[in-house]
Amino acid sequence: MLSDQSAAVQSDIPIDTIWSILEAANELNDAPTVDACRRAIDANLRGDAPRQSDLAAISAFFA
Repeated sequence: MLSDQSAAVQSDIPIDTIWSILEAANELNDAPTVDACRRAIDANLRGDAPRQSDLAAISAFFA
């Protein structure tokens, strides 16, 4: 069993979902989430892993 369930969920956010959240955050003028989505998308395009802080901000969009 995983000790931190939220970390497991955060690392499994599909890039398509991040794009959708980016669009929604843009419409809601949620600048911090937009920035986190852009950094996560950029990291994905570079082949890097997104920062956990960005994934946490993206996941918090649903809260």
